[in-house]
Amino acid sequence: MAKKVATKKAEEVNEEPSIIQPLDVDVAVEKRLVALYTLQLVDTEIDKIKIIRGELPQTIQDLEDDIEGLQKRIENYKAMLKEIELDIATRKNTIVLKNGEIETYKKQQENVRNNREYESLNKEIELAELEIQLCNQNIEKGNAKIKEAQKHIDDSNTALNTCKEEVEIKRNELDSIISETEKDEKRLLAMSASQEQYIEERYLTAYKRIRKAARNGLAVVTIDREACGGCFSKIPPQRQTEIKMHKKVIVCEHCGRILVDDDIKAKSEELISKK
Repeated sequence: MAKKVATKKAEEVNEEPSIIQPLDVDVAVEKRLVALYTLQLVDTEIDKIKIIRGELPQTIQDLEDDIEGLQKRIENYKAMLKEIELDIATRKNTIVLKNGEIETYKKQQENVRNNREYESLNKEIELAELEIQLCNQNIEKGNAKIKEAQKHIDDSNTALNTCKEEVEIKRNELDSIISETEKDEKRLLAMSASQEQYIEERYLTAYKRIRKAARNGLAVVTIDREACGGCFSKIPPQRQTEIKMHKKVIVCEHCGRILVDDDIKAKSEELISKK
């Protein structure tokens, strides 16, 4: 009888490793699944905060780009104005010089010795007068360009001031939202980083890749009415059983999302509630 008891105890000792070993593996996989789903819950909350901010960051960036463009446009018009003003000043100087030449030619005509010299001076006067006329035309065009450029500058300054006012309003609005959500976001980001340490690099890379590709940002989903909570494709009963066993990480055959059961969901939610 004593021998039988001893044999039975020996058998129990021998059987113990075969029972504990799969359990350890299951616990490790379960921890990974809980970490993955917790990470998904945390990242979803971060996504919600970003949705609350809406398109404000992009709107602000667009307005800042507009401001930069308007400032550049104003600088270009001002540079154009300087060139036109310099050209007008040069032509005015030319007119003064040509008027001086005409006066000289006219005085020389009073002392000519023959008609040939007189006609030659007369042609010089006509050329000078044509140059004066051309300069006046260019000055008139230049003044029109100045007027047009100044109008563009004024319009651009008006648009610039409007953009600056609008970007200030949007920044204040964004700062207000950030101040309200910053504490929660920091807590969630810290929680996200803490969960990543429990996830192998290959799973973490897959998780991020799936999240980026998914329109709703869901990479880890539960089974909902015997279907994938991401793409809503039916999951065979055998596969549902495998998911509930927590023996390995299982993905949806249709969308590639990682699948977890309600038990993992409950443990993840409990973990988050304690943070």
